[in-house]
Amino acid sequence: MGLEKIEEYKRRLGMTTAALAEKSGIPKGTLDKILSGVTKDPKLETLKAIARVLGCTLDDFDDVPRIKTIAPSYEDVEQLIARNGKDFSTEQKMRLIKLLSEID
Repeated sequence: MGLEKIEEYKRRLGMTTAALAEKSGIPKGTLDKILSGVTKDPKLETLKAIARVLGCTLDDFDDVPRIKTIAPSYEDVEQLIARNGKDFSTEQKMRLIKLLSEID
């Protein structure tokens, strides 16, 4: 979790930890432990309350960079099946047939 992100949002809003505690209903001591890193895995409800007060989402606290994925093209899938299809098990082939039959 990006503790620095919470601090950044607090700074942007000019909010103290005491004010965040009051508005979120989370004890200041609990917030201090979270922000100092003593509490490594805060409860989801606690994080939701913090995000609500700071006007952000839980994703905004995430410090893991996200890689945007692009759906493979029809040609990509066709090439993949052509190259690897002979190595598929019967179960994999059946799952592929089922998946393809469900596409509109």
